Amino acid sequence: MRTVGFRQIKSLFVLSTLCVALLLPLTASAAAPSPFEQRAGSSDTPVPIDNLEDVQQAVVRIEAVGVFKDPAEGMLMEAGSGSGFVIDEEGRVVTNNHVVTGAGFYRVYLEGKEDPVNARVLGVSECADLAVIDLQGDGYPFLAWYEEPIKVGLDVYAAGFPLGDPEYTLTRGIVAKARADGETDWASVDGVIQHDADINPGNSGGPLVTADGQVVGVNYAGDRNVNQFFAIGYDEAVRVVEQLLAGNDVDSIGVNGRAILSDDGQLSGIWVSSVASGSQADAVGMEPGDIILSLESLPVGEDGTMSTYCEILRSHSADDVMAVEVLRLDTDEVLEGQLNGRQLEQSLSLADQTGGEEAPQQETGTDAETPAAAETYEEFVEVTDGQGIFTFNAPAEWTDVADGDWIYADNNVGSRFDISPDLANFFDNWGIPGAILRYSESLPQEMSVEDLVDAYTLEESCTKGERGSQGLGDFSVVYQRWNECSGTTTSGVMVVLVPTESQAYYVLIELYGGE
Repeated sequence: MRTVGFRQIKSLFVLSTLCVALLLPLTASAAAPSPFEQRAGSSDTPVPIDNLEDVQQAVVRIEAVGVFKDPAEGMLMEAGSGSGFVIDEEGRVVTNNHVVTGAGFYRVYLEGKEDPVNARVLGVSECADLAVIDLQGDGYPFLAWYEEPIKVGLDVYAAGFPLGDPEYTLTRGIVAKARADGETDWASVDGVIQHDADINPGNSGGPLVTADGQVVGVNYAGDRNVNQFFAIGYDEAVRVVEQLLAGNDVDSIGVNGRAILSDDGQLSGIWVSSVASGSQADAVGMEPGDIILSLESLPVGEDGTMSTYCEILRSHSADDVMAVEVLRLDTDEVLEGQLNGRQLEQSLSLADQTGGEEAPQQETGTDAETPAAAETYEEFVEVTDGQGIFTFNAPAEWTDVADGDWIYADNNVGSRFDISPDLANFFDNWGIPGAILRYSESLPQEMSVEDLVDAYTLEESCTKGERGSQGLGDFSVVYQRWNECSGTTTSGVMVVLVPTESQAYYVLIELYGGE
């Protein structure tokens, strides 16, 4: 069952705002051959797999267990799942950086083995979104890299373990574009292949192969809405992997992160989901949940991609001292320090900037005239619905909760969770704050996200505000603001989240309170 949650923010209005804003050449010995080297010759020399049927023997499922912080769900202790593939008999595996960085340990599952194999990270590249891990033992079946020019129309197959399912899948497609734009919110890659072999979350890090089992690229992204899927081309991958095999990180400071950009452009940066122990980021004092605002005094993430961040990293060596500025939402402060230099220290307190004062309360008037949601909330509690779908950090005063069905067009389309200090009057009184959370796996087959937002219009009661969309982690987000509801200062925001790759479900959140 999927869990949806939200970060603690001191006031409901800030919560609704941030919900949208964050709705975030190989130097080697003979024992370490280049991945391009084909092992052919004597009968004792291992040779790579050369047919599609046997590719499964060299594709692995990786569970990375650790503590990660998500913009929407907060701190999570979880086992993320991805795919990878073996590139030599020694058991070295190529996968994605975002699959492994920051995890405490790894469980790697191979075809024909019931128990997982232990592995360690040899090297990672944040910007190329590549990593190499080394499996315990040797004698593994492995894949070879493709060596011909990649041409449009080439038949390709995506291999891996989508959605964390232990069952291996193989889908077929063609190369639609030999060189696509590789600037995304989690990578900055020069050589990207666009193809239409269907992939899902969990396919990340798996190989895109030819009918002969040769690796054309490393799958890392997709958009099922338009049937476009992307892989890091073998030429770009090999260049980076050669350095990772030698134990060198490439264009990395030790974070598992992605670019975030608010719709109004006022907040941008690199969201840090996890930090690798012993890395530059760890040494300077970065924590999961930090947002890197700038490197070397240059803002990063302003276009919603990793481009500027990665350009800066590529312009410096791993041991260069670099100025860094981060926003720490947990403590409402901006910190400054130096990678490979001085540790992060507070440069600005956001709490001091706002004076830390509660909104003044009127002495008289009805509830509608004095919205409770305008209060500053200091204490939050975690509330969960009965089915375990939603986890919500609500103000301690919001003690009234209720589970229910999501009824749309007289049909039960999913689950619903209501939270408020007074549910009995919440739906009839704009002066009472609260939240309505809904979840459905059937509606994505019946209507678009835009149609869903339109279906829940409040134009009869509220002034229509801004509508926008953006990426937030693994989600696509569409939001609609509503202001001055029923002539009061009460405002609301509706947010629809949908998994970018799978489009498997909709989450509709409504938040209401005073400005």
